[in-house]
Amino acid sequence: MEQMNGRHELKYYINAADCAQLRARLRTVMRPDEHAGVSGGYLVRSLYFDNYADKAVTEKLSGQSRREKFRLRYYSGDSSMIRLEKKSKVNRLCCKESVGIPAEACAALLAGDYGVLNHPEVPLYMELYTKLRSQNLRPRSIVEYHREAYIYRPGNVRITFDSGVRMSNSVAGFFNSALPTIPAINGDLTILEVKYDGFLPDIIRNLAQIGLRSQTESSKYVMARLV
Repeated sequence: MEQMNGRHELKYYINAADCAQLRARLRTVMRPDEHAGVSGGYLVRSLYFDNYADKAVTEKLSGQSRREKFRLRYYSGDSSMIRLEKKSKVNRLCCKESVGIPAEACAALLAGDYGVLNHPEVPLYMELYTKLRSQNLRPRSIVEYHREAYIYRPGNVRITFDSGVRMSNSVAGFFNSALPTIPAINGDLTILEVKYDGFLPDIIRNLAQIGLRSQTESSKYVMARLV
């Protein structure tokens, strides 16, 4: 299982002109993510878990300093490499735990067979299995978008442009490439995310200046649930 230490995450709404300017500047010192396709990015599709009281949404909107959410995620339509992930927020720092999960196990989860996670040797499986039972977590919503990512090793900096954010509540269609979706945010907006460890190098801070743009704390999952 992969686990990351706490990281800072800054999010902004930006427009097409901002994207073009930032992209040109960042490419002078940052390298594209190695998974970028011919288009310069890749499709991200995630399925989020929540309960019928919308625990993850409520915790986010109320600004609780400690919160978490679970999701299944795969990229560019390749369901042979699915990840089960847990995103946590602790006092403004973000943490992510991630482990691979077979497509067959994901299909069983969507069909209500939660026992496929009952594997004590995989802690993240067991944590979700326990919370499916104790907190009544269930597959709730699918979110997908196009991501363009850039990396700068000092400070472990990762800057992403997420555009075309769309959603569906038809969780049974997680593997359906033709799944009908609807926009989760204004189609003209892109979400800029700046992620880093203990410090943001000055060279990146200067290159990433975008003027008076709106910073947001909202997650794409919450955006989708509020549509």
